Amino acid sequence: MRSLSIDILKIVLAFFVVFLHMHALRDFDASLSYVLVNGLFRIAVPVFLIISGYYFFYVDDLKKLKKWSVRILLLYLIWTAIYFPMWKEKDNYILNILFGYHHLWYLIGTFFSGLLLFLVRKFSPKVLLIMILILFGCGYAIQFLGNSHYFEQDYDLDVLLNLFPMYRNFLFVCFPFLGMGFLIKKLEIDIRQKPSLLLVLASIFLVIFEAFLNYKVLKLNKKESVDLLFSLLIACPLLFLYCKNITIKTDSKILASISTAIYLIHPLLMDFVYKSTYFPTYQNLIFTVVLLVSSLVLVLINRKIKYLL
Repeated sequence: MRSLSIDILKIVLAFFVVFLHMHALRDFDASLSYVLVNGLFRIAVPVFLIISGYYFFYVDDLKKLKKWSVRILLLYLIWTAIYFPMWKEKDNYILNILFGYHHLWYLIGTFFSGLLLFLVRKFSPKVLLIMILILFGCGYAIQFLGNSHYFEQDYDLDVLLNLFPMYRNFLFVCFPFLGMGFLIKKLEIDIRQKPSLLLVLASIFLVIFEAFLNYKVLKLNKKESVDLLFSLLIACPLLFLYCKNITIKTDSKILASISTAIYLIHPLLMDFVYKSTYFPTYQNLIFTVVLLVSSLVLVLINRKIKYLL
């Protein structure tokens, strides 16, 4: 039996990623758009990783690891091939392959962080937690130095720090949240801790508030992404725990599959709808309909052709 609440959460998170890549409300209100795109919507990927880490607890031998890793790697290779025509001439192809093109960084990041987590899974929870905090802190520091252009006078170093793979990778993003989900299951925190809705909403407000501080106080570059927020370390596990404790079960995997399909295919459809001359008006509505229909079709195709989702 599956958790229906977690599957519904995945759908919401998938749309958070879509809204993030659309830079939602950018033309309506720059400040509101910033705290959403670089705040609220940044909850999505960490929660996805926490969910994956929670179930990674059951990957406890080499046979299961092989099955898990082959599935993730094939998924990554298939979608990398699908998106290859969208690569630009200015792209570094080696970086695209090693760290993932656009949103596909999540897949290759999950793959490598899963291998690392398997190697250290028997470490004490205290050691794992220290690793999580140190690695996340390193990623945050690199991102902040890049976004604040601290080394602006050293052009080469500034450019290097602003490369996404420098901080948005398996070590500084994926492993911390995958490990967090693993610890939640290992320590049975989901059984012992049941956060209230008020606490969850307060933690999500912290994420929005931190984004506001980045925008107004730290004055980070408004056009640059902020993937890592310290408040995510609080809000994301609380949101997962809250939804996990809503005990509604289902036999169907379709919602989870649709969420994966939305995540994987949406940049392709955004490029098709928003850059096409065929849809001069109602582009948002058309994109939403096309995305939902295409995701459902992809789920049906995946039943015949495995490893698409």
